Amino acid sequence: MGDRQSGKVLLRVLLIVIVLAIAMEGSYLWLQNVYNAPGPSKDSVRIQVEQGATVRSVLLDLTKQGALRNPRAVEMYLRLERHFKGHQPRIQVGMYEIPARSSPAQIMDLFDQGRVVLEQLTIIEGSRFADLRHTLDNHAAVMHTLAGKSDAEVMTALGHAGEFPEGRFFPDTYKFAPKTTDLEILGMAYNAMQRVLDEAWQHRSENLPLQSPYEALTLASIVEKETGLPTERPRIAGVFVSRLRKGMRLQTDPTVIYGLGANYDGYIHTRDLATDTPYNTYTRAGLPPTPIALPGRDSIMAAVHPLENGEIYFVATGLADGAHHFSKTLDEHNAAVKSYLANLRALQHGGAGAHGPSSATHGKGMSQTGAHGAPGEGVQ
Repeated sequence: MGDRQSGKVLLRVLLIVIVLAIAMEGSYLWLQNVYNAPGPSKDSVRIQVEQGATVRSVLLDLTKQGALRNPRAVEMYLRLERHFKGHQPRIQVGMYEIPARSSPAQIMDLFDQGRVVLEQLTIIEGSRFADLRHTLDNHAAVMHTLAGKSDAEVMTALGHAGEFPEGRFFPDTYKFAPKTTDLEILGMAYNAMQRVLDEAWQHRSENLPLQSPYEALTLASIVEKETGLPTERPRIAGVFVSRLRKGMRLQTDPTVIYGLGANYDGYIHTRDLATDTPYNTYTRAGLPPTPIALPGRDSIMAAVHPLENGEIYFVATGLADGAHHFSKTLDEHNAAVKSYLANLRALQHGGAGAHGPSSATHGKGMSQTGAHGAPGEGVQ
């Protein structure tokens, strides 16, 4: 009798265990279904995950914004996964954009992989380092740590003390997480320029009159400022390289403008060409001491692969396409200058508002290399 009673008890216990197991399995399957089911939000939702945020707090925030239906069920599922499988998705700091109808599984995957919303900042080819600092200072998503620091202090903070910053930052569009520091973005642009410049220098044309990658960078910055028509870059570089070979002064307006600094009023005056500064290539031979702008990849490649065909002069045509007339002789060049001035007068007389005296004569790609000559030398 006792054995029968014991058997019944064991059977009941077994049935209870089976029922509980089925219930647990059913509960797990239900939680799994909740975890993988599409979310309720019809639109994308943005959420900022702060440092120290917990899974529960993040799930509640998502629920408040309409991206989750049952945060407790999701939290329970995650606990079971951690307990039985040892897996716990990471919640990484940053701004996230949750696509419409995203399941909890898809949302947690975003957090685990740290796929934060990326901001972007564009460094324009031919701009100056001062322009770059201004862009950084006014970007709302950048964490500003360099306010009030001099350019020299910025370079020291980057780990490049003593380097002049102009030209050393590669023009490109950089993507970054919100609250990335200005110093980090500058570091990305500096390293990018180093990679591009090093590769270009390693594959440069033979027998260039350039002694270092830095001189190539300096020449590239001049090419960048002189070029209005992208296809002319190698040809413009060729003119400057030919002049360097011959010992001729570069006589390029953008270097004069850079040397004038805050004194540049939008016009180049005769006195400016005669006033000696380290950047006045009408009064000084060779390259200026530093780059004058942030050159792009094409200008760098043009500087190390110039198209040399005997041309030693160029002047803007004065037309709207930014093209230049290239010359091998002074007589041909002087004729091209006369044509340029005639076109310029026609544009101004016709009221072509986009090309006033300043922009038409001294904008990017509108210079007159060799058109003026150094004081006391006549036109070279």
